[in-house]
Amino acid sequence: MNELITNLHMHTLYSDGSGTHQQLAKAALKQNIDVLLVTDHNLLVENINGYYKKDRHKLLLLTGEEIHDKSRIPPKNHLLVFGAEKELCTFADHTQNLINQVKRYNGLSFLAHPFEEALPQVHEDDISWVDWEVTGFTGLELWNHLSELKTRSTNWFLLIFHIFFPYFFTVGPDSRTVQKWDQLTMNGRKVVAIGGSDAHALEIKKTFIKRIVFPYAYHFSVINTHLLTPTPLTGDLLTDKKMVYQALADGKAFIGNDLPAPTKGFRFNAQGTNQTAIMGESIVLQNGVTFQINLPEKCECNLIHNGKIVKTWNKQKICTYITKEPGVYRVEAYLNYLGRKRAWIFSNPIYVSQTHSGVL
Repeated sequence: MNELITNLHMHTLYSDGSGTHQQLAKAALKQNIDVLLVTDHNLLVENINGYYKKDRHKLLLLTGEEIHDKSRIPPKNHLLVFGAEKELCTFADHTQNLINQVKRYNGLSFLAHPFEEALPQVHEDDISWVDWEVTGFTGLELWNHLSELKTRSTNWFLLIFHIFFPYFFTVGPDSRTVQKWDQLTMNGRKVVAIGGSDAHALEIKKTFIKRIVFPYAYHFSVINTHLLTPTPLTGDLLTDKKMVYQALADGKAFIGNDLPAPTKGFRFNAQGTNQTAIMGESIVLQNGVTFQINLPEKCECNLIHNGKIVKTWNKQKICTYITKEPGVYRVEAYLNYLGRKRAWIFSNPIYVSQTHSGVL
C-alpha cells in the first residue's frame, strides 16, 4: 500500500484563518505533506481544488467545510464535511439532518473536537460535541492539535509558555475522546478516527506579546492523518480525490504525531486462515488471527482490544500477537520526547468478527 501524509481541518482568510489557500499549500510543501483538506467555517470554497508542486513533490489540495449552527451560543457540534461538493451549512441547526444530507450527497462527516475545553483567558467557549444520539457519521476527530492547547493551558502562564514553546503541549488526544471512540466501536459501529491540526495561524498582538499561534507550517509538522492508498497521487484530480476520500471512508489510516519522530511507514495488519486485513477492515476469527505491527522506530507499543490493553512491547520495531477473541483491535505507540512520554501513533481498528456476517 502507498502512504499519503494528509493534514486536515484548517482555516483560511475565507473564515477565521490568516492565510490564503496558496500560502497553506506552500507551507504544506515545506513539510512534505501529500494531501491538504481545508475546512473553512460554514463555507465550501469552490474552484480551489488542485495540485501544487515543489521540485518533484506534488501536493493535492481539496476543500471541505466545518459546519456548525451559528445561532447556537456557544456554537457546539462542529462537523467536518468532505466530498459532498455542495454547500450544506443551511442544515446546521439539526445535526442528524445535516449528517443525513452529507450522506445523501456521498460525503463524509466527522465530529470535530468532540471534547474541547473553554479557554477563558482569551474568551474561548467550550465547543464540544454534545448531540451524541446522532448516527450515520463517518468518524470523529480523535486528536485535534489546537484543542489540546486549550486543554493543557489551564492558566495564563501555561498559555503564554505554550504559545512560545508549542512542542511542549502536544502529549496525546483527549482521554474522553478515546474512551468515547472505543465505546462506539465496541457497540458495533465502525467509526473512523482522524487527527486534525485545526490550523488558523492567528496573530496575537498584546502589550508584551506579538506572536503567530501557530504558523501553518508548524501545524503541518505535528498531527497528520496518514492514508493508505492503492497508488501514489496520479495527477488526475477526479481519480485522486476519489482515492483519498475512499481511504478516509474505509478508515485505512492512522494518526501520526510527527513532531518527536516521523511516523511514516507504520503498518498494522492481521492474518487469518486464507485472509488478511489492514486498518479499517474486518477479518473472520476462524482458527485465530495473527496481528503484525511494524513501527518506524523502537518505542512503547500497546495493542488495545475493546478499549483495554492486552499486550505491551517496549523498545521494539516489529511486534506480533495471536488472538482467538473477536472484537475491535487497535494500536497505540508512545515515544519519550522533551522529558515525558508522548503519544506517537494511533491506528484505526481492525475488526475481528466471529462470522462472515461481521458480528464481533
